[in-house]
Amino acid sequence: LASMRTPTAMIVGLVLCPCGLLLTLTGTLAPSWRKVSHVPDQPMDVVWEQGIWDICRERQSTHDRLCGQADELGYFEQVPVRVAQGLMPSSLVLTLVGLVVAALGVRCWQPEPRHLVAGVAGLVLLLSGLMSLVPSSWYTQELWALPAAPGSTLNVGYSLVVSYLGSCLEILGGLALALSFHHCCKE
Repeated sequence: LASMRTPTAMIVGLVLCPCGLLLTLTGTLAPSWRKVSHVPDQPMDVVWEQGIWDICRERQSTHDRLCGQADELGYFEQVPVRVAQGLMPSSLVLTLVGLVVAALGVRCWQPEPRHLVAGVAGLVLLLSGLMSLVPSSWYTQELWALPAAPGSTLNVGYSLVVSYLGSCLEILGGLALALSFHHCCKE
């Protein structure tokens, strides 16, 4: 009966990785990697939110928000933004592939988990987490170097934080699933 139980590391991996996928998806789609406030020649309560796909302008006193703003400073032409536009969706696709492989390896109507398949899924999920961590880290490093109106205040947006968290959960879940290789070595 003990052999019918799914190993704890596999359960941890199958819980953390989908959570990481949701957070990374949110971070990829939401337009708030960077907040630009106190922009000269603008009202004091106007905040510009810049993501990797869109720029939004919000007036905080009335909560009027308008997305699809023109990129007058060449923000989307910057290398960290371009890298994020390529790696974040690629990471999402790789995470989906890894989760499908993990589902096949962990149990998938078998009396015993397939440790080798689960371990490979762990490596795929680890790679997908690293693929989303790289653009998040690089963007954070270059946050204040990206173009903005002189004299404005720059802050980290929630999408960047959510992307970091998602990446870390995918990495931890991938490592947990990669522990399945240990059972292959014992066999």
